[in-house]
Amino acid sequence: MNDILQGLSAAFRLIITFDGELAEITLRSFQVTLSAVAIGSLLGLPFGAWLAVNRFRMRRYTIAVLNALMGLPPVVVGLFVYILFSRSGPFGVLGLLFTPTVMIIAQVIIITPLIASIAHQAIRELWAEYHDLLLSLNTTKRQRIMTLIWDGRRALLTAALAGFGRAIGEVGAIMIVGGNIDHATRVLTTAIALETGKGDFALALGLGFILIGLAIVLNLAIHILSRTEQGGRW
Repeated sequence: MNDILQGLSAAFRLIITFDGELAEITLRSFQVTLSAVAIGSLLGLPFGAWLAVNRFRMRRYTIAVLNALMGLPPVVVGLFVYILFSRSGPFGVLGLLFTPTVMIIAQVIIITPLIASIAHQAIRELWAEYHDLLLSLNTTKRQRIMTLIWDGRRALLTAALAGFGRAIGEVGAIMIVGGNIDHATRVLTTAIALETGKGDFALALGLGFILIGLAIVLNLAIHILSRTEQGGRW
């Protein structure tokens, strides 16, 4: 209990003193996470919608594989990306290892199946409702997908937020590919792991409380801006 109180005190102290290092780490955390969510959404939302609308021979197996990929172990993803971008790897010439860019790539791999799977579930229900109407209007597959994405935007926002929730708390993969380098690749989660390893539990808890608070504030801001609370929707 004493550690928790000290953690709250440390979080409050870091915030009111406008700690420069904390601001840098926080901004980097959001830069990496929001970039990964944006890319993951651009890939996952259309794919989930396409999977709901189209019928093909291996569709059931594709959905099963997609659902299985939702549980990808982050450390395995980190190891895989590390090998690809290491000096001896196929993309080593790009020199991206231990940079925020490769951290974004690792997070995109982790969250895209999650976003796509949730989007598929949401769009599948809409497709069952609008199937006859869209076919009677002689729409193309692209028009059907765009219509379903627009009409199901609130449900798809939930998919993006689920991706954000998983990405913002990720530590294993980005620790491996980013290296937790001070002033370069250190983010809130890796900073928490570092302080825990050093035995500074109060500071680690303080950073943890800040991470939770920032995630809650961002989620509330997105809900308010998208007006999901109107009409009994929340």
